[in-house]
Amino acid sequence: MSHLPRRAFIKSTLALGAGAAFLPSLSSSLATGAGTKSQPVLSETDFDRNLIWAPEDPARWPAFREALAKWRAETRQRLNYQDALYRRPDFAWVPSSFSCCFLMLCDQTLYSSQTNEYTLASFLEEGLKEFGGFDSVVLWHAYPRIGVDDRNQFDFYRDSPGGLRGLRVLVEESHKHGVKVFIAYNPWDTSTRRETMSDLDALAEMVRAIDVDGIFLDCLGSGAPKLRAKVDAVRPGVVLEGEDPLALENIQDQHMSWAQEFPDSFAPGILRNKWLERRHMQHQINRWTHDHTGELHSAWMNGSGMMVWENVFGTWRGWSPRDRSILRSMLPVQRRYAKLFSSEGWTPLVPGEAPDVFVSLWQDEVGGRRVWTLVNRSERTVEGRLLSVPRVEGSRYFDLIKGREAEASGSGAVVEIAGVIRPRGIAAFVASAEDALGPDFAQFLASQRESDSHADFRPDFPAHKTRLRIVAPMPKLKGGSIPDGMAEIPSGEFNMAVTFRIRECGSYEPETDPANLHKPLVFHRQVHLAEYALDLTPVTNAQYLKFLKESGYKPERAENFLKHWQQGAPPNDKEDHPVVYVDLDDARAYARWAGKHLPTEEEWQYAAQGPQLRRYPWGNEMMPDCCNDGSTHGTTSVKQFPKGRSPFGCYDMCGNVWEWTESERTDGRTRFCILKGGSYYEAKGSEWYTDGGVRPSDFALKYLLMWPGLDRCATIGFRCAIDVVEG
Repeated sequence: MSHLPRRAFIKSTLALGAGAAFLPSLSSSLATGAGTKSQPVLSETDFDRNLIWAPEDPARWPAFREALAKWRAETRQRLNYQDALYRRPDFAWVPSSFSCCFLMLCDQTLYSSQTNEYTLASFLEEGLKEFGGFDSVVLWHAYPRIGVDDRNQFDFYRDSPGGLRGLRVLVEESHKHGVKVFIAYNPWDTSTRRETMSDLDALAEMVRAIDVDGIFLDCLGSGAPKLRAKVDAVRPGVVLEGEDPLALENIQDQHMSWAQEFPDSFAPGILRNKWLERRHMQHQINRWTHDHTGELHSAWMNGSGMMVWENVFGTWRGWSPRDRSILRSMLPVQRRYAKLFSSEGWTPLVPGEAPDVFVSLWQDEVGGRRVWTLVNRSERTVEGRLLSVPRVEGSRYFDLIKGREAEASGSGAVVEIAGVIRPRGIAAFVASAEDALGPDFAQFLASQRESDSHADFRPDFPAHKTRLRIVAPMPKLKGGSIPDGMAEIPSGEFNMAVTFRIRECGSYEPETDPANLHKPLVFHRQVHLAEYALDLTPVTNAQYLKFLKESGYKPERAENFLKHWQQGAPPNDKEDHPVVYVDLDDARAYARWAGKHLPTEEEWQYAAQGPQLRRYPWGNEMMPDCCNDGSTHGTTSVKQFPKGRSPFGCYDMCGNVWEWTESERTDGRTRFCILKGGSYYEAKGSEWYTDGGVRPSDFALKYLLMWPGLDRCATIGFRCAIDVVEG
């Protein structure tokens, strides 16, 4: 963010997140001049904010702090605040869990599709190198894939690599590295397969089975009191952390919460919940911004934490070198002085000596050590005198970011501390008697000095480029020798329009516009297709059984392979239904055996639309009896709807089942494939579910890939194509 006028800074900050609603009522705390009875430093509405805006004028800070202290004392009394949960030994880890990584289970840095195994050690090693390490991770599972079939959110954990046992081993390995693990709960998942128990009981069972340390409450601020009791009964020390702002009344029952897109004032504001309960851990997060310095500043000034989230449900939002460098430098300080940052000795907005630099003070309640955390809100380097602090005999002064003894001078009762803060950067100083620094302090300084020497303050967004997987081509057939059961499609050129519903997983490229979520996004591209042929129908259960008998094919991992079959054969009444519970490689194996290949996305769509580019295979309007509309609650025969054939005579290209296409892509973090056609199944009741039901021919579904047990679904089948030599 550029060095803006103060009000412009606030407006710019608000524009980044959900802050627009705050603009009409700028706080009186932002006004100039001293507080008066008619113009209080803080009003009641200021304390309604999750982040209390601070006055910019240093002359108003003493009154600001007095108002904060008064509000805290009165609020704790009004709530009859009880801190029993924070005093429990099994929750002692919470105040030092500063860095949390929001981690997709399908992220290619955690799971290797080549070896079909978790790669936790290398993931954590990279996290240490780039971000300073993680204290906890959220293992995200279902969204944005949930709703393709009727598997519920708990099934996604059960169907993860190795099942629940595999996840437990992953958690055990995380614990060996000192990393806590959260599972996620999606309360909006209400229309997929129901458990035989309540969601709360199912969550408790997941905690027991996987031995996790916390539950992330998606789209919720707090968990039900019953959830606290249920998880306590199965495992001590399990933390609840909500996505939405946490109400004051719930702080005593919930140790953690997100500080998501909290708009801030130019003088860094105060995290309300952290101010009320110093041991409460909040993780700053703004998933869509390319500049995280605002969140980093807030965490640094409030003694709170950060949520590292680069792979946003399949959309790439990488952190800049500058943001990574800042976090790497601040985390060792926060961890070393965690008790100080969660103590009663916090004084926000103490006077500093440099313009646009703001300071918080942390000190032992009985005196002793003092730590100052500083942020530079400007885009210029600040150098020279930064602090003037009371002299304490026997204290030495150290720069905790640069990793060296600080430039401290002056005589009498005041010590002046000088230093350098990079643009949008941070600083920290400690004053302590030498015997209170700790035996490893020299080693700590050396590590910080080394880290600072490699700091990279480029604010550039590190983009990833999506790559299409290249599959070896199959031999071409000559025209006139097309096998039975295929439609010959002449060469041609057409303007291909592809429609996505904008979801957080993005589309072809690893970017998305969160302002337009759930709206249609249309891509246009000119496509030339050589002559090819496409199967008239999806591959049926009977055809796939013939393939298995003749080829002897067995997948490397058999989890959920042909799950709907009985004793190695399809149900008697479904031989001519499309085969499902096959993943992309299972489909490719069949295609190779048949001398064919999976159709490209372009081949599939042109065969469905024809030269007229119809909306549906049969025409431009939805018509009855043209497709499986879901009323049967299952698959149907591939030729049950002859009225719904495409211009080239292809059946079942709308509804019944989604179909794999040869469109596998990766951006280095997420693998995905484009599915076409829609299916009989549609999860309803939440816009977060994956698109289902009947879909137009130009509709594309970005389907995240992980491993066979998850990729195989009750609603995804395929058909094959073959290239043709013209003439």
